[in-house]
Amino acid sequence: MEEYKENIQDKGDNVKLSSKPEGDDKVCSNIGEPVPQVSSTRGEFSDPVYKEIALANGHINRMNKDELRSKLAECKLDTRGVKDVMKKRLKNYYKKQKLSLMQSVTEGGPTDAYYDFICVVDFEATCEQDNPLDFTHEIIEFPMVLFNTRTLDIEDSFQEYVRPEVNTQLSEFCIKLTGITQKMVDEADTFPNVLKRVVLWLQEKELGTKYKYAILTDGSWDMSKFMNTQCRLSRLRYPKFAKKWINIKKLYGNFYKVPRTQTKLSSMLEKLGLQYEGRPHSGLDDSRNIARIALRMLQDGCQLRINERMHEGQLRTVPSSAPVEGAPPPHTPCSRD
Repeated sequence: MEEYKENIQDKGDNVKLSSKPEGDDKVCSNIGEPVPQVSSTRGEFSDPVYKEIALANGHINRMNKDELRSKLAECKLDTRGVKDVMKKRLKNYYKKQKLSLMQSVTEGGPTDAYYDFICVVDFEATCEQDNPLDFTHEIIEFPMVLFNTRTLDIEDSFQEYVRPEVNTQLSEFCIKLTGITQKMVDEADTFPNVLKRVVLWLQEKELGTKYKYAILTDGSWDMSKFMNTQCRLSRLRYPKFAKKWINIKKLYGNFYKVPRTQTKLSSMLEKLGLQYEGRPHSGLDDSRNIARIALRMLQDGCQLRINERMHEGQLRTVPSSAPVEGAPPPHTPCSRD
């Protein structure tokens, strides 16, 4: 559904998320040039370690692509991706090493992740080639991909098709785009029943109780548009566990310093040196590929933090200065009736 999700105008795209240092056992040698020790003055960034990091960053900025690949290989890091991505990876790795010598970093393990698990969601919905302004998008595929931020593994997934109740007949365009047939949705359950099983699946994973977790989406539309519309159609209150999420497009753009035009799913994968796996516009396959991007960003030193939310039915940006919170324990929302 990326063509349709791209239509929304995200607010606050320039919000920058903080990045904390990470710990590691080995230090990649000779990234930066030797730096004389300078006496510390007032302020954290007057520390000589930060001066070393700044000079190392300048050295990395002057590297060509072959030099970056060589240094990444020396540090036993991934050598794939475009030049800017490789620079970011190397800078974060070096910063992590230098800061780990200065202080003990205990929060969040090897990736310094606040959340134990991330649930990636990428809905497929009814659509037409030229959607009229009043066209009602109904969710027809509800996928979830769960990955562990500690082990960096995709641990499980959930997927069910959903029977639409307003526009019951799928357009030929929708069938061709998503690969979802009329027979699939005719035999599927309604959204309220599918959502109950989603909640049960999340509860079985002990998310929000034993483990901290967050929802992650490829843009704003999945929750602010599709979930919002579907809950209204199904006479359900918007589920509390889905009211805040990580918009990976916004986070990717801020972290790698790229414009929004370069944050389409295919572009993000390409810039990270990855290839799409599966069928494009399959909700489950899209979710798996989004998860792969998020995992690579964790490895590159990015902190995955909630950056969007729903408030009184409207999309809002969550500033980076806001307290970091996980999603609440999942519960089936009450009826609006």
